[in-house]
Amino acid sequence: MKYFSQALKDASRHKMVIAAAMACSLSVAALWTLNIGALFPIIQTTLNGQSLQTWNQQRIDRATSELASYDAEVAGLDRQLATAKAAERPPLESAREKAERQITNTKFTIWWASKIQPLFERWMPSEPFSTVVLVVCVVVGATALKQLLAVTNQLLVSYVSQSIARDVRSRIFNKALALDRPKFNSQGISGFTAHITHTTDMLAQGITAFYGGAITEPLRIVFCLMLAAFISWRLTLASLLCAPLAAFLMLHLNRRIRALSYRVLDRSLGFHHIMLEVFNGLHTVQAYSMEDFERKRFHQATGQIKRTAMWAAFYNALSSPITELLGMGMLCTGLCVSSYLVIFRATSIFGIPMTNTPFEPAIITVFFAALIAAADPLRKLSGVITGLNTGMAASNLLYPMLDLQSGLVEPATPKSLPSDHKQVEFRNVDFSYDGSHQALAQVNLTVKRGEHLAIVGPNGGGKSTLINLLCRFYDPQQGDVLIDGVSLRDLSLSTVRQKIALVTQQTELFNETILHNIRYGRWDATEAEVIAAAELARAHEFISGFADGYQTVVGPNGQRLSGGQRQRISLARAFLKNADILILDEATSQIDVESERLIHDALSDYGSDKTLIMITHRESTLSLADKVVRVEYGKVEQVLHEAKAA
Repeated sequence: MKYFSQALKDASRHKMVIAAAMACSLSVAALWTLNIGALFPIIQTTLNGQSLQTWNQQRIDRATSELASYDAEVAGLDRQLATAKAAERPPLESAREKAERQITNTKFTIWWASKIQPLFERWMPSEPFSTVVLVVCVVVGATALKQLLAVTNQLLVSYVSQSIARDVRSRIFNKALALDRPKFNSQGISGFTAHITHTTDMLAQGITAFYGGAITEPLRIVFCLMLAAFISWRLTLASLLCAPLAAFLMLHLNRRIRALSYRVLDRSLGFHHIMLEVFNGLHTVQAYSMEDFERKRFHQATGQIKRTAMWAAFYNALSSPITELLGMGMLCTGLCVSSYLVIFRATSIFGIPMTNTPFEPAIITVFFAALIAAADPLRKLSGVITGLNTGMAASNLLYPMLDLQSGLVEPATPKSLPSDHKQVEFRNVDFSYDGSHQALAQVNLTVKRGEHLAIVGPNGGGKSTLINLLCRFYDPQQGDVLIDGVSLRDLSLSTVRQKIALVTQQTELFNETILHNIRYGRWDATEAEVIAAAELARAHEFISGFADGYQTVVGPNGQRLSGGQRQRISLARAFLKNADILILDEATSQIDVESERLIHDALSDYGSDKTLIMITHRESTLSLADKVVRVEYGKVEQVLHEAKAA
């Protein structure tokens, strides 16, 4: 409930909309009850053939006569008590107390009837049939207004729930962008995808259930029971005898449904994981003929969801009969007790007083209608409870994710760097991904401005780790990475990454136009600057050969382009950024010789005052380097040569 309360607190930002929705709910409940109360004048005039004015005046006259009779009875009892012996006094005192109660009730009847008599005379027709027609017209109008308010309530609640869903989706997306790599990997792409889509929808469903049903339906029940209690609070309490048992069963089911809702969400994460993993690696799956294996794995994952969902459906299905049984139990209890009172003209049952005067048929009919009207929202509460449990389960997954903090801490007062940096330095750097295996150990390395550094070494030696630390995707456990003597920890992430342009082995392109992908390096660049960067990257020629030119859509991750074309677009993006430090992480390892030659030509033409760091296995790339270092077993072991001239 803690996290769902947080979601409701988030929704309070729309307090004016929520207040309007609650006002609609209150009005709907009031109109619902007033429509039930409107049965009384219809039944009364129909049964007696009298106008309401005549009936009410007769009630005043009858009550006035009864009051005189009760006064006389009390006076007679007072005289008897004055001469009665001690043994005779208790029954006389009891009779006097009963008569006093009758006087009090009769006085209230006279007062109430006298108050409403002017209203009847002013607003109600004097003819019985005209009274029925007027009341029916009022009921129809009230029903139309009630439905309008109900629709308005649903729209307002949907606006709030969808606004919160949108906000949560944005916060999850922003959190994914802000987290460091380990925290991001703890959730994975499948986790973020499932939460942004399915889980957030379930949270919206819970918020809708709370504001749309958990308030509206109980209000309708309360108003109907208030009407029933106004007629006879004792009879209303008698009708609710089975309520405690039903409440206990609902609480038990509520816990079970909530636990199962959480399990359904947990299973759905595994289902999303398998689906995305297979789709991203579809070539590998098909190349190794593993389709049947993946079908079986996917079938097992969806089977687990199905089994859990069936248990959830079973308990959800039980909630409806329980609430309906409560409604029927309430109605049947009230029916039996009130029927006994009407048939035998009694005022008590089993010695328990239920009413001061025998019920009239019209009054008891309205009482029945109030109980029936309370049973309808009670039945709908089962669906509301299901929605609330779904929302609670979703919030228990979403809000802990939103509370995750990145391991990369932004400094409270970040330092600044000069516009032209002088050097990059790794100083006594130790780093481990898992806390046990050292990826880098006591690394010391300096790269001067304008140097072209090649980093070579075996796979797993620590080459890419150096790049990850320089881009501040991770922080070292010991030592520091510095730019111009300033630790990256003392700089904002944006300051660090503005200094760096990165081209990786796995070129990442968006399913947008070529112009969009190149401009991603500097979004405010003009089209002329984009073309200039493409020309420098030797990409302009093949781009111009496409029918749509720079407006050509490259497909998911650039799949409509060759490997060399993708790399040159990625390189053009890096050139457009015009950063001080250009990093190539195996950028030419998967392309043909001609594409590699074009990229080398582009790098040779790139500004000589830019720092170039290249991770490579290719001898041809080493010709671009001023300095080559070897990284193996987490250490920078040796400098192979110092300059191209050498």
